[in-house]
Amino acid sequence: MKQAKLLTPAEQKRVYAVIDAHRYSVRNRAIFAFSFFAGLRACEISALKVGDVYDADRVVRDTVYLNANQTKGDQANTVLVSKRLSKALSVYAAAHPSHVSSPNAAMFFSAKGGGFTAQTIVNLFARFFALAGIKGASSHSGRRQFLTDLADKGVNVRVIQALARHKDISTTQRYIDYNESKLRNAIELV
Repeated sequence: MKQAKLLTPAEQKRVYAVIDAHRYSVRNRAIFAFSFFAGLRACEISALKVGDVYDADRVVRDTVYLNANQTKGDQANTVLVSKRLSKALSVYAAAHPSHVSSPNAAMFFSAKGGGFTAQTIVNLFARFFALAGIKGASSHSGRRQFLTDLADKGVNVRVIQALARHKDISTTQRYIDYNESKLRNAIELV
């Protein structure tokens, strides 16, 4: 199985420029933020409810609790909310205050009404990557980028495994990308 492409900084800028040119840019930035800053899968993003993310005062929670029916592995899990993710979610709440006041509503709404399905999230990622001229990227690119960036910053693989919500560390290791430049930098540490 081919792995989802990691984005270069220039490609990330292109994607966000395309998102910002879109009618629902704040919503789409928040969707991308869940993938790139928390490593959520498309099925997990689509399963989120407003109350999972915001408290009664519309303040972003510091931890999102995923029920078993919201995850790939059918096991409840927690997602820690970083400052970058929190910022994107705060902007989303400010742009859509009436929507985020309904705790049982789907976190992300479509223009046609109702929440997004996992396939809609996958299609959204594919659309923005295509518009940005990026081949090989998918809805899983953000998750892979999140885990690889953590590894590049020296985070222990066991910690990355916990953040990825993987049962087996070998699964986590497959997500982490390396190249000759990273290998050369590593040997210079000795």
